[in-house]
Amino acid sequence: MYVAFIPVRGGSKSIPLKNIKEFCGKPLVYWTVKAAQDSLKIDKVYVATDSELIMNAVESFEFDKVEVISRSAESATDTASTESVMLEFAHKFEFDNIILIQATSPLLTGEDLDKGIEIFEQPEVDSVLSTVRQKRFCWQSVGNFTKPINYDFNTRPRRQEFDGYLVENGAFYIISRELLLEKRCRLAGNIKAVEMSEDTFYEIDELSDWIIMEELMKRRIKNEQKENIPNIKLFLTDSDGCLTDGGMYYSESGDELKKFNTRDGMGFSLMRKAGILTGIVTGENVSMVKRRADKLKLDFCECGIKDKLACVMQICNKNKISMKNVAYVGDDINDLRLIESVGFGCCVNNADDKIKQRAKYITKKNGGEGAVREVIDLILQYQR
Repeated sequence: MYVAFIPVRGGSKSIPLKNIKEFCGKPLVYWTVKAAQDSLKIDKVYVATDSELIMNAVESFEFDKVEVISRSAESATDTASTESVMLEFAHKFEFDNIILIQATSPLLTGEDLDKGIEIFEQPEVDSVLSTVRQKRFCWQSVGNFTKPINYDFNTRPRRQEFDGYLVENGAFYIISRELLLEKRCRLAGNIKAVEMSEDTFYEIDELSDWIIMEELMKRRIKNEQKENIPNIKLFLTDSDGCLTDGGMYYSESGDELKKFNTRDGMGFSLMRKAGILTGIVTGENVSMVKRRADKLKLDFCECGIKDKLACVMQICNKNKISMKNVAYVGDDINDLRLIESVGFGCCVNNADDKIKQRAKYITKKNGGEGAVREVIDLILQYQR
């Protein structure tokens, strides 16, 4: 049995509450927890923390393999070693092998973990650590002078001919429970390395690391979006909180008012020119939403809908469109089932946290501020 163990504490000094600080739209710890959840070989994921805020954040992810447990105050101090909390865990829980994962490595993936486990299962391997291959020439001070460590400057190799060396990137380590308890260390015996991609070289310890890794993650997400956005034939959105800011405004005579964004309107026009059907599916049943849909010349306007998923499935059946070719933008829990069921389920930046955990894309803009146009532009960019 393989268990992943992710120790996180609330007392980070360099970046306060670092582990739940938003990183590319989600708490930092989310990314490594998701990697462990996505692993095909990990049976159970334990997140050990001394912080109630972190505990609540991780539980909100609602991953089925994940359990949040407490760690002692002694193992969460600035001077406590990671081994101390690993040993604390190993004395309380039964398992065969443990994968220590550090939350400061958000570029970790489930595939990386599975590759590491495959290496761990090779004959005579006792422990595994994650590494990155570097091709730089290293020097060291020797007395009053400097000497090379890993090459001969008289015959300087070309980069493509240089094997380089492995650098421990701190993403994860694998060892058996038995050996951990015996040696009291995350690595022991015959150690073998698993190589990860070059962009995983950094760990987030300082703010400068955060800036670099967030840019790297944004690039990765953008590339994944390009691959994951299906051929959209039907684009739908909620109204309140997506096309509007979710506010309720009233005139002096008591009439309800809503503020729509003109950029969203232009987005629908671009969708129509691209031959994509468009519509609104909302739980509201107010005439101004229907008037807005008519003005925008939308193909569908379904108001007062209690079961949005059933409604969209009916639209798809009538128009012979697969649900995987549907994009939907929502913001609240009544959108959850639909966001999970369509090919490209999206939400606005100020959506409910549960929706943000399930959405394939979270807009940078809030609802009513051009968020729907942002999704439209993204779809059209990749479908061209």
